[in-house]
Amino acid sequence: MKKSIYYITTIIGLLLLGVGLWLIKVVIEPEGIMKALPYVFVGVGCGSFGHGMGRIISNRTMKNYPEIKKQVEIDKQDERNIVIGNMAKAKAYDMMIFIFGALMIAFALMGTDMVVIILLVCAYLFSIAYGIYYRFKFDKEM
Repeated sequence: MKKSIYYITTIIGLLLLGVGLWLIKVVIEPEGIMKALPYVFVGVGCGSFGHGMGRIISNRTMKNYPEIKKQVEIDKQDERNIVIGNMAKAKAYDMMIFIFGALMIAFALMGTDMVVIILLVCAYLFSIAYGIYYRFKFDKEM
């Protein structure tokens, strides 16, 4: 079952990519949502295709080398690697807070449309609220 999902993801990615490229070629003067929709299809299609195909190739490669597959499974579940990954995410989150704030200020000073700035502020506040929620949740658990 799990392997078939990667094939389905790859096929869906190719279909979205094809539909997106077809829409780009067919729609001569796009208006409204059609200005962005074909490019969203192309982007999501490329991502889905790349993810699915990468997993298919990885699974086929690992099938021929069981000792490497076993080592990869051990490395994925190693506590040290998990802690290192979590610390890297925490550092990236800390940096994102400052970069996101500077980007919002830059857009505001450039006179960008207010809708764009409000969307950025909402995404920024959502990220902060998400971090605070999990901080309180983990404080109660530990």
